[in-house]
Amino acid sequence: MVLGIIISLALLMFVAYRGYSVILFAPILALLAALTAGYPLLGTYTEIFMVKGMGYAKSYFPVFLLGAVFGKVMEESGAAKSIAHWIIKKLGAGKAITAVVLACAVLTYGGVSLFVVAFAVYPFAAALFKEADIPKRLIPACIALGSFTFTMTALPGTPQIQNLIPGKYFGTTGYAAPVTGIIAGLLMAIGGIAWLEYRKNKFIAAGENYGSKHDFINEPDESKFSEGELMSPVLAILPLVSVLVLNYVFTKIILKWDPAQLEAVGIKVSIPSVVAIWALISALVVGIILAIVFGWKHIKTEANLMKALNAGAIGSLLAIMNTASEVGYGNVIRSLPGFTVVRDFMLSIDPGTPLVSEAITVNVLAGITGSASGGMSIALEAMGQRYLEWGQQVGLNPELLHKIASLSSGGFDTLPHNGAVITLLAITGLTHKASYPDLGMVSLVIPFASTAIVIILATLFGIV
Repeated sequence: MVLGIIISLALLMFVAYRGYSVILFAPILALLAALTAGYPLLGTYTEIFMVKGMGYAKSYFPVFLLGAVFGKVMEESGAAKSIAHWIIKKLGAGKAITAVVLACAVLTYGGVSLFVVAFAVYPFAAALFKEADIPKRLIPACIALGSFTFTMTALPGTPQIQNLIPGKYFGTTGYAAPVTGIIAGLLMAIGGIAWLEYRKNKFIAAGENYGSKHDFINEPDESKFSEGELMSPVLAILPLVSVLVLNYVFTKIILKWDPAQLEAVGIKVSIPSVVAIWALISALVVGIILAIVFGWKHIKTEANLMKALNAGAIGSLLAIMNTASEVGYGNVIRSLPGFTVVRDFMLSIDPGTPLVSEAITVNVLAGITGSASGGMSIALEAMGQRYLEWGQQVGLNPELLHKIASLSSGGFDTLPHNGAVITLLAITGLTHKASYPDLGMVSLVIPFASTAIVIILATLFGIV
């Protein structure tokens, strides 16, 4: 049973890396694992894979749709090109990588969904890299570093769910272990940027440029924009800022809504459970409208607007289906008896401190399920209380358990079959072969090493 899971997972990573669609192969390989466990194939497919995958799509499709449309409108209006040109002019081409990472970091730390950040920043990143003539294959790693790492799991107070889940199990807040988080965040950010700068210089020395090592798929069309025709960078950045600010504002407003008004028309829902999605949807709608209004001079015609809206809508379908298929796959694997064996084995690891056991368990389960939040939730649901009691026995601050769980969720989760990785590559029009070595380094290897370092520091010096 365990062997079936291992074979299925290895094959899924292989086909994803080779460029085959996970929309097709995720269910096939999920059913292969189910077959080895003696599960009924049709029942597993329709009642586990499809129910969980489409449940994810139902919850998050509006975010994917509006995020993709927002990115395309920013591209079509020339706003992305204007921001990129301004940064190159003010900071120089040598700061392009840092600029993209920081743009993603600000949006993610401000509470914008990781997927929306990828859609929104890609046109700007492509314009920036093209103007600086940096190999495009580094763009996914830049976006991943700014969105999937230190702002997702490390920095104190980040509103991303990966930083909030542990609070349920340890009685902590999103600001738990701030020193540990800041150290880990700096290690990830500085280490990741240093790696990408090293790789950029190596590629350029070998004769690569923006157009090397990839086909021009989903490439922003900026041929119609000359420097004199670009909109003001202040106007260009306002739609991005509005999404960031209004996401926060709408969250506060929606939390005050009276659920009785919804129930009066037959809608039964817990406001806190949907506030994040509803706030982001509202903020994106405003951001899209502002981008159209400010950029209409450059969009010029209804035909151009239609092209941007249609391209965003169509692009969002591939992105959401890729991710939903991975969610379906992870839930099939999680339902199998072999997964219980793997989970129990991981939870039995006793290196003398709960921090190491927790880090290993969360990383491995996140890797198997292809989900940071999913792997962490499984681990803490099964072992959160035990880790808390173990920590109390050895005098460990619960805040460290919170932070190490959060950090560990952002390690092995970005193996090649991860939905966010596949979606990011689809958005940028790149392949695993071209971009995953660097994406994996900044989103998996460096975060894993950073977590190990802060565990050592916490153990030896008692930092929190």
